[in-house]
Amino acid sequence: MKYFAPNYLALFVLSSLFLVACSKEDYRPDPYTAQEVPLEGLAINGELDVPTYYYDNQGPHKHKPKGLVAKVVGFTETFESGSKGSYAAGSVTLSPSGEWYLDDALLGALANDRKFGAKSVRIRNSGALTMSFNMENGASSVLVRHAAYGNNGPSDWRLVASYDDGASWYFVGDTITTDSTTLNTVTFEVNETQSVRYGIYKVSGGANRINIDNIEIDINTSGGGDNPSMDSNLTFGNPSNAASSPDNYFLSKPDFSLSYNNSYGTANWVSWHLSTAWTGTTSRCNCFKSDTTLPNTFFRATTSDYTNSGFDRGHLCPSADRNGSEDSNENTYYMTNIAPQAPDNNQRSWANLENYLRSLTLEGNEVHIISGVLGTGGSGSKGAANTISNGEINVPDAFWKVALILPNGSNDIQRVTTSTRVIAVLVPNDQDINTDWIQFKTTVDNIESLTGYDLFENLSDPVESVLEATVDTEPSV
Repeated sequence: MKYFAPNYLALFVLSSLFLVACSKEDYRPDPYTAQEVPLEGLAINGELDVPTYYYDNQGPHKHKPKGLVAKVVGFTETFESGSKGSYAAGSVTLSPSGEWYLDDALLGALANDRKFGAKSVRIRNSGALTMSFNMENGASSVLVRHAAYGNNGPSDWRLVASYDDGASWYFVGDTITTDSTTLNTVTFEVNETQSVRYGIYKVSGGANRINIDNIEIDINTSGGGDNPSMDSNLTFGNPSNAASSPDNYFLSKPDFSLSYNNSYGTANWVSWHLSTAWTGTTSRCNCFKSDTTLPNTFFRATTSDYTNSGFDRGHLCPSADRNGSEDSNENTYYMTNIAPQAPDNNQRSWANLENYLRSLTLEGNEVHIISGVLGTGGSGSKGAANTISNGEINVPDAFWKVALILPNGSNDIQRVTTSTRVIAVLVPNDQDINTDWIQFKTTVDNIESLTGYDLFENLSDPVESVLEATVDTEPSV
């Protein structure tokens, strides 16, 4: 990690004084940079130069194992569990992370607060949001979603880090300008190994307010080669910029992410990561269940809505891709992960493709997959139909799937090249179709043209343009 040190003489003097005054060294960066910054609130002692990446969307996510201590393994804090309605400085305890201190900041739930879910942090003036607990094992990355509140003008903020339980702080990475009214993402690859806590410090913009949501702190336990991991289910972007619109409603589950279409009663798309870390020997639960995480005003499909329809309850994220535990397998049976699928499609060509992708993980690969539905009108075992369940659920004309394959490893976005294998298929939702899924290969460009989605928006444009224009030609046996 590189540190800025613009005045070496001052650095030497200040460092020497500090070492005389304090014998505790394990919480300080090495070398130590004393660079007092005259800002209100936090005592800023210096600046750490770390790689900073920008995403004009929701950005990548990194999966967190369940049932472990957040400060040891990392967490995603959505700010949904707490309550703080005043800008006055104070603390709030949040789940799953812990206690946070908000100064000139509150938890906002107004229509003008930019957020996923019901709440986000709103900061004004030179306010701050800081952790009151430490990440005991350090952290590999910090991801922050940010946007301007309402129609407020631009503001700047900094990620800050403390190694002495919040007594003093360092700026980390780039200065971030927030000027968008939709939540975008910035990722700081901190690669920190010692105990540390983080925060957000608003450094310009005056009374302009910013929203901060879904802070995610990751501890990278994934390796490479023979070390498969559970990675983000949304690494390469949010294809439709799903958020709170009823027909493009974002849902994030531990085992997949999706965009739900309330008018159609199915997902628009489902995104997930596949490796042998996700799979095992758990039996199919066959426990189809309504998704009560949808708003009360939304249509919530039940398994009986498919009874005697002539269409299968077709999984978008397959049950067998999540058989590493009972909870994981059960999550694939939420009806938001289900769409009316012709039996010959679901049980033959589609199933063959699912089996093939899982076979690639047994060869040391991981696969990032996005799957969805397209159009209206398919033919099931009882003939053609446009809808089922008295018009509540749309019958798709076709199912599509895009899979990006990499050797097991970390930093997946940075590892993708123009030679990375991508499989895209578009399969008619009909009976008596070809059982060989290879016959339905197409380009990502074609699927994007038909859906209006941007499936690999987090890739660099030169790499994205090549991959999306290519039809996979590699052997599929």
